Amino acid sequence: MKNLLRVLGIFSLIFIAAACSKDDDPADNDLFVGTYDGSVSYTDGDDEISSDDSSVTVVKAGNNYNFKFNKSGIPTLKGVEFEEDGDHGVINVDFEDGVQFITINQSKLRILYSKDGETWTANAER
Repeated sequence: MKNLLRVLGIFSLIFIAAACSKDDDPADNDLFVGTYDGSVSYTDGDDEISSDDSSVTVVKAGNNYNFKFNKSGIPTLKGVEFEEDGDHGVINVDFEDGVQFITINQSKLRILYSKDGETWTANAER
């Protein structure tokens, strides 16, 4: 019985050590999902909406992210793809379809996203 408990204890320690690996990169997790507070703006060429006291909610949908702005009149950015930025965050940079620059990590969200005559910006933290 003592040997069985000892073996189970060793396996438990190995399992815990593997689960708490230091190689666990936050970019592999959903740590950026949530609400970031700060300034946001949007323009479609005719109208401009901005607020220094607003928020953006980040939602992961499969391998992509959606950005829902709580300021009325700002449409949601949908289906944004990211790559790891090497600094425990993710980044989207694309200049083929317009200016698309979004960086996000556990504490900061920066957006400058322009496509089809529409432009979204955000400078937010949590």
